[in-house]
Amino acid sequence: MARLSHLLQSPRALIIFEAAARLRSFTRAGEELHMQQPSVSAAIKGLEAGLGVQLFLRGHRQVDLTAAGARLYSDVTKALHDMENSISAVRQMGQQSHVTISTSSAFSYYWMMPRLHLLRARHPEIDLRMQNSDREPELASENLSLGIRLGDGNYPGYETAKIADEIIYPVASPRVMAAAKNLRSIPTLMSERLIHLEEPIRQRPNWSDWFAHHGIRDRDVSAGLRLNDYALVLQAAVSGEGFAFGWEHIVRNLLDRGMLAARREWSWRTGQGIYLLWSSHAPLSDHAIAVRDWIIDVAREAPEAEAARASAPDLTR
Repeated sequence: MARLSHLLQSPRALIIFEAAARLRSFTRAGEELHMQQPSVSAAIKGLEAGLGVQLFLRGHRQVDLTAAGARLYSDVTKALHDMENSISAVRQMGQQSHVTISTSSAFSYYWMMPRLHLLRARHPEIDLRMQNSDREPELASENLSLGIRLGDGNYPGYETAKIADEIIYPVASPRVMAAAKNLRSIPTLMSERLIHLEEPIRQRPNWSDWFAHHGIRDRDVSAGLRLNDYALVLQAAVSGEGFAFGWEHIVRNLLDRGMLAARREWSWRTGQGIYLLWSSHAPLSDHAIAVRDWIIDVAREAPEAEAARASAPDLTR
């Protein structure tokens, strides 16, 4: 390393070189690194002078690597990538007792909370932080270990594990469900009071989509209560305000506790799923790996429990 300090005026020159080589532009490298173009050019010239070799062929609109530049770019890219992974791992070690997961408020309240005692029993040494947001942040850049997302499973830059299929059916409080005596078919649900979810950022299916899946289109189903958070939607349903969308993975616990009733025979399997995500580039701490594996294990147990419930006699009828 002492020899390296004699070869280079500044190690930062390698970062500037990598950006210029990757972007094929001193100007764009300066914009990425928040530097002026002349400063980038001067740093590259200094690096070339120190190495005694030309690294770039300078053109009018772009720069191209020489053979020496291409060799250096290959090695520098790998070295900087390894350093980035190492720094991320060290930062995680410094916060190893804390694991932060990004979720919606509904997933936190109705999926995570009823199961946290299981995580504490298995890993009492881990402190879990649940960050609820109305957006879906980039995990690595915001120092988040794990995230929960609803989608098709295609998340570039992330590893994923599906924890549930997206299944939606109508739910209501047992009192409201029992009072809906004319609820004999899907069209009759239109005469009931509906609770609508209107999230400002996330794209979610709505009642019109649900009815359209069941072959009922061009009907106005906009009347009813409108809320912008799914946790509030479920609280309104539990309180008897009407019929709500029931995402199966979220409402299962409320159904088991008798706080909601459902028409599961009217389920809509959308083809989407609920996924657990973690960065492909930033290594997880040991504690984050433990939380990840615990969530996957709990999710795998859910279908088995659901099958057992389905085979049990229904004593509520």
